[in-house]
Amino acid sequence: MTTTKPIPALFPVFSLLLSAALWGVIWYPLRLLEAAGLSGLWTTLASYGAALLLGSLAVIARRGELRHQPLALLILAVSAGWCNVAFILAVLEGTVVRVLLLFYLSPIWAVLLAWLFLGERLSRQATGVFALAIIGALVMLWDPVIGLPWPSAPGDWLAVSSGFAFALSNVMTRQLQQVSVQIKTLTSWVGVMVIATAMLLFSGPVALPEVSLSVWLAAAALGWFGIVIMTLAVQYGVTHMPVHRSAVILLFELIAGALSASLLTNEVVRPLEWLGGVLIIAAAYWAARLHTHD
Repeated sequence: MTTTKPIPALFPVFSLLLSAALWGVIWYPLRLLEAAGLSGLWTTLASYGAALLLGSLAVIARRGELRHQPLALLILAVSAGWCNVAFILAVLEGTVVRVLLLFYLSPIWAVLLAWLFLGERLSRQATGVFALAIIGALVMLWDPVIGLPWPSAPGDWLAVSSGFAFALSNVMTRQLQQVSVQIKTLTSWVGVMVIATAMLLFSGPVALPEVSLSVWLAAAALGWFGIVIMTLAVQYGVTHMPVHRSAVILLFELIAGALSASLLTNEVVRPLEWLGGVLIIAAAYWAARLHTHD
């Protein structure tokens, strides 16, 4: 006798694995577009603008949901917006693996925020988890020249802040159970567009990049076939799974990022950075294993 009950339970897992894999390799088309003359912020606007145009058509019938928990939706828009913009700028600015490792302090922030906002209880050993994560970050950030374990480049700051914003957006996604995945996805994209536009305006005179139509179409295609799939996948997975579980499954992004970077770049990660990264990954996994009842 066969049963189909376990299959739906796997959908959130597969959804998160797909999203993590795509986020782990998205740095490559982003760098190709930058080399073609489209900066990170303009690529963000083109890609998310294309995704937003497509998504808007699908959620018109659900627009009434925007009245549910407006403050939580606003927090989701801001956190998801900063997360995505900062991540894109970070992978264009820094070393791919280093950026991903610093970004993946996010499971630690996720567990803390889930405890604060959702009441998801932590075990008494959580202090050890956070200590291990912080030690890992300090080891990674240790500069042999200046010695201080502090973010040494804009890419570091962008990666850490993106990870924190990602954790906050996941908690908000989990909290907004009365709001559909489609509306939460659209809210996230609006946040990205607003923040990217604000950063462009504050960076100085705004001029449209002089690139070919094919480059703009490539950026739009990244939105339609990349951003849409990745965002829907992570929103669906996080909505249907406790934060502490989704945070660990999303660590698959590190594997995808490390493999793609090793094959497609000449970037070198120092042994000290690998050591710190291993500690961060161990802390993230430990945090999930120690999480007790939802």
